[in-house]
Amino acid sequence: MTGTTGTTGTTPRPVIVVGSGPTGLLLAGDLATAGVPVTLVEKRPHHLSNLSRAFVLHARTLEQLDARGLADELEQAGRRLDRLRLFGRLTVALDTLPSRFNHLLVLPQYEVEKTLRRRAVEAGVEFRYETEVTGLSQDADGVTVQVRTAAATTAAADTTADTATAGASAGEVPGEELRAAYVVGTDGMRSVVRDAIGLPFPGRSVIRSVVLADVRLAEEPETLLTVNAVGDAFAFLAPFGDGYYRLIGWNRARDVPDSEPLDLDEVKEVTRLALGRDFGMYDARWMSRFHSDERQAPAYRVGRVFLAGDAAHVHTPAGGQGMNTGLQDAANLSWKLAQVANGHAPADLLDTYQAERHPVGRSVLRSSGGIVRLAMAKRPWTLALRAALTGFLGAAAPVRRRAVGQLTGIGYRYLAPRGAHRLTGTRVPDVALVDGGRLYAELRGGRFVLITPEAYGDRGADARRKDRLAVAHWASDRRTALLVRPDGYAAWASDTAEPGVVEAALATHVG
Repeated sequence: MTGTTGTTGTTPRPVIVVGSGPTGLLLAGDLATAGVPVTLVEKRPHHLSNLSRAFVLHARTLEQLDARGLADELEQAGRRLDRLRLFGRLTVALDTLPSRFNHLLVLPQYEVEKTLRRRAVEAGVEFRYETEVTGLSQDADGVTVQVRTAAATTAAADTTADTATAGASAGEVPGEELRAAYVVGTDGMRSVVRDAIGLPFPGRSVIRSVVLADVRLAEEPETLLTVNAVGDAFAFLAPFGDGYYRLIGWNRARDVPDSEPLDLDEVKEVTRLALGRDFGMYDARWMSRFHSDERQAPAYRVGRVFLAGDAAHVHTPAGGQGMNTGLQDAANLSWKLAQVANGHAPADLLDTYQAERHPVGRSVLRSSGGIVRLAMAKRPWTLALRAALTGFLGAAAPVRRRAVGQLTGIGYRYLAPRGAHRLTGTRVPDVALVDGGRLYAELRGGRFVLITPEAYGDRGADARRKDRLAVAHWASDRRTALLVRPDGYAAWASDTAEPGVVEAALATHVG
């Protein structure tokens, strides 16, 4: 086994995260940064793969990464795109977004993982590579996770082979048990954690026989992202940045099983059908088929076990929302787990993860599914509907802003308790603070930020909370007192806050 060796036996740890994709890495890094010991279990070996599934980071995800001091580094590694063109006639301008990141960042998933992994290692996350979860059980006090390492599996196979003639029972593989207060499954669409807690994954396959290929191009495309659908064909082309491009294509007339062999001629054909030319494709370093599903778990939590990312929801790649939604799941859950694990909040805070993120996952399924269905429209009435919707979005600015807000993630808000201030549950942009400061820099370290008028002074500052609360002041003459959660959403606000009211809000939310 490679990587850091974990504690053996049933020695408890606060949190075990299963799966080291972007969602698991962000979550584990957040917990460790907040002082919560966390073990990350991954069945794959330590080395990074360059076979990215995702290629874009949206504005809200970049804001979350900014709150961790990572966005500027990733911005340097990727390429910005401030306009998207859909269905050949609708141009979506991103440079008007009310965000510091008023663009889409084209960057392969493995580059994001590399940065998140480095942060997790520096924060002290314990990695268990080549370790497969085989089951789990939970009780009132915690979760017991059964795991098997690659080394143990190999040893067991050797032992079985050596003793087979002596009548030893075959198939007995030695395992190990890990014990934790909470477990988070970020182990993808075929989640072992989800299966172990008995959750179904209802939904269906939307598109079969989608082709993937990483190729070189003799002719460089005119745009950074190339996407189009014509008749029975769809294609998406994006650069890795190393001379290769990822092609995702679908040909309605070529509906074959995922196991059917794929060659470069077929990849070129679907590209020509959808994009008009194949750009002189050559040197395919990897090709495969897959099918695109729309599925969502009915619950993101069962007892002490949580799901996030693809383990909780999968959908079509349209809109590039998969990795982004998973990272935002992690940002929502991590600070809540840290608050509870560190004794600063009651366990019922964890119920809000389901209440806040499940509706977002459902919305992403609908929007991504709607995009792909419109892109693949073929019948006259569906083509007419696409033309009408495209024209409507182009002409109706409020509707277009709402659609762009959902696509980029900045348009979502969480439900607030009845009677709460109108700002409660809303995303808070990167507002300017006194002395040249800004909100998302203050959020670093997983802290809450209390923003008040400068006349309030240090009201709310308390040495007992200094590790998880920053007190700052508006750079403007705004009079609102606003408490911002570590994930950048408003936890509480008041237009006329007295000292006692502020202290009560801090006691409730910060602990």
